[in-house]
Amino acid sequence: MSRIGNAIIIVPKEATVTAMAHTVSVSGPKGQLSMAVPSGVSVKNTDGKIEVTRTRDDKKNRALHGYVRAQIANFIIGVTRGWTKTLELSGVGYRAALTGTDITLNVGFSHPVVISPPPGITFAAGEGKIVVSGIDKQLVGEVAAKIREIKKPEPYKGKGIKYQGEHIRKKAGKAAKAVGGAPGAK
Repeated sequence: MSRIGNAIIIVPKEATVTAMAHTVSVSGPKGQLSMAVPSGVSVKNTDGKIEVTRTRDDKKNRALHGYVRAQIANFIIGVTRGWTKTLELSGVGYRAALTGTDITLNVGFSHPVVISPPPGITFAAGEGKIVVSGIDKQLVGEVAAKIREIKKPEPYKGKGIKYQGEHIRKKAGKAAKAVGGAPGAK
């Protein structure tokens, strides 16, 4: 059984964690993130170490315990280093170009698709790749998934938008029709 909620989080020098009654706020060089702490879970900050505990031992609180601990750890990484997701374009003529802060995709439709980043997200494009970056891990993953959803990789040739390192299982095409009649037919 996982005991991720019991692991203590070491706060780096660049980050500052403020734990109040029902909120946790993490700030660092890249920005600030905060979350509401659900009832049944408490967060204690002592000497640069964060400890997350639960008041009751029922199934819901055990799940929330691990969730809160993981969120705080992700916030600390986000405000110090940031999160990135890289997408690859594969297909003849598939391009991504940066237009100000927006990204314009030409992925086989009759029109270009323009995507505006939500607050806290930045795009970078080049050489058939799109890099989505920001401080909130959940938001970075959600934006990358929405971009991938525009043109998912198809299973026959693998054309589309995929995550970097993602393996696309390819299907076999149609079998060639046999030439001539059936054996023994007149």
